[in-house]
Amino acid sequence: MIKKTIRFSWLALVLLFMYVPVLTLMVYSFTDTSVIGTSGNFSLKNYVTLFTTEELSEMIRGTFVLAVGSAAIAAVLGTVGAIGAFYSRSAGRRALNFLNQIPVVNAEVVTGFSLCVLLIVVFGRSKETFFPLVAGHVVLEAPFVYLSVLPRLKQMDNSIYEAARDLGAGAASALFRVVLPQLIPGIVSGFMLAVTLSLDDYFITTYTKPATFDTISTYVVNATRGSHTEIKTALWALSSVIFVLILAVVLAGNFVTGKRMEGENDR
Repeated sequence: MIKKTIRFSWLALVLLFMYVPVLTLMVYSFTDTSVIGTSGNFSLKNYVTLFTTEELSEMIRGTFVLAVGSAAIAAVLGTVGAIGAFYSRSAGRRALNFLNQIPVVNAEVVTGFSLCVLLIVVFGRSKETFFPLVAGHVVLEAPFVYLSVLPRLKQMDNSIYEAARDLGAGAASALFRVVLPQLIPGIVSGFMLAVTLSLDDYFITTYTKPATFDTISTYVVNATRGSHTEIKTALWALSSVIFVLILAVVLAGNFVTGKRMEGENDR
């Protein structure tokens, strides 16, 4: 009984530490105060500012276009890499797994600065184009897609692929009609993780983005250094909206997964 109480208390403490700051920010996003910790009246002005300020709207649209576009490229590259590693010889598989781990454990500031030097200084790509920015995000995201798809390949019944080849299907046909459908959960998980990484990234974006372009992360950092109080408090509303959207996606994903597991158990 005492052990259960200690475990529950520790879990509650961790959850409070994680969620109380977010909930506090959400509460103050519905007030007219500009300083957290001071009292204020209920107001929707932060949300009005968020959705009516063109600068904020363009920043949000650009962030999500970058996140979805780079995540789509990373999903393709990560999936191809995982399939290639899975069907490679053991030495090649170990080498690919090792090379994939480096961007995962490497500090983002190192990756961002290295890409800046490689793409802009060595290859002479202009920083005013979006190529270095997209390439940087793909480099960040693709290894995580790889790690999401590879376990699905290991769980897959490889005899189905071999049976398809024995029945006359070509390598490409067997890949697209037999292998890829079984990898869809891993690809979707990797894609969503890649979107999250892109939305959250700051260092790689800072080193590779055009001067006139901002994502949510870079905009928030720059805004906190400025003196525009309305913009700062509107970012409270933006943080609340993002949190609610992510919560809705997680709940929907858990609901779908639960329904799928119930269906499999009923068979």
